[in-house]
Amino acid sequence: MSNNYLLNLYEKALKLPAGRKIFSMVFSRKAPYFATITPTIAELRPNFCKVTFKKRKGVENHIQTVHVIAICNAMECAMGAMAEASVPKHLRWIPKGMDVTYTAKATTDITATAEANPEDWKPGNLPVTVKATRDDGTVVVEGTINLWISEKSQK
Repeated sequence: MSNNYLLNLYEKALKLPAGRKIFSMVFSRKAPYFATITPTIAELRPNFCKVTFKKRKGVENHIQTVHVIAICNAMECAMGAMAEASVPKHLRWIPKGMDVTYTAKATTDITATAEANPEDWKPGNLPVTVKATRDDGTVVVEGTINLWISEKSQK
């Protein structure tokens, strides 16, 4: 067992039938906007998270590709789960900006990842690398979500 509540919950959920789906639904309730893409947290470990979601009418744009805002939503979902699974107990995080580049048409289901360097979890700016790919591995969106890391207040 990990000493992180989210990783513990994830590990417990994986032991259940449809555990990954149940965990993803519960996690999406934390920030209800995530549910608009119906994400699945496919992999979660310290400093890394992979989220997938299906290409369907509700996430398409006018040219029937996956809308980049839906993709950014998945990347932010991956970042949020990764951050919660990674942040040291004495620190807290908040996103302060996202910088992304659209690199190819998103014509299939999407896999989004977020990754941070373990040594960067200290007060100040923490750049999280985010990337989204389509089924053939082609990167469709890539960039950085910058987090502000600070000490938790002593209550």
